[in-house]
Amino acid sequence: MELVTSAYGYVAEFFNHPLFAIFGGIGSVLVILGFAYKVISIFFGVMPIAIRLGYGLWKRKIAVISDADRYSKLAHSLKSSNLFAEKNIQHVPVNTLESLSNANLFLVDWETAGHIVEEIFQRRTSDQVPIVIVAKPSSIPHDVMNSIANRPNTVVVNFLGRLLNDVLTSLMTTSYDTK
Repeated sequence: MELVTSAYGYVAEFFNHPLFAIFGGIGSVLVILGFAYKVISIFFGVMPIAIRLGYGLWKRKIAVISDADRYSKLAHSLKSSNLFAEKNIQHVPVNTLESLSNANLFLVDWETAGHIVEEIFQRRTSDQVPIVIVAKPSSIPHDVMNSIANRPNTVVVNFLGRLLNDVLTSLMTTSYDTK
């Protein structure tokens, strides 16, 4: 027992050397600074995205260009997520495209509005207004698909399950200039 106590005393005396106190203090300061750096980096990395997402969901208007039946299906897909306010989703019938001027995102149903897609592209105020086209797989002709693919901020969605993701991404990545 005495041997264990004396060995403990030697070990304790060795680690009580001032050199260990200096390195321990320096190490503690470095750990605290590293933790503070990580917290600040996460804050400034995540907060701009969260602010853009919040603004995109709160103020941005979505114009659904389709007939009444398809509008109810597309609007239900957006509203059922509880991310979009009902007042921010508006129906724009195919024959009344004049009301597109106050929308921040155009959601186009290819089945009912595919024949006027060029007019819809001309109606957007800038390339910062995204257009999300909902179409069944292979329903868009190849030459039209090439034309759509060469336009900025344009997405073709083949599945309603991806619709919400593409709308959110489009709202987050486009400009927030006030009109």
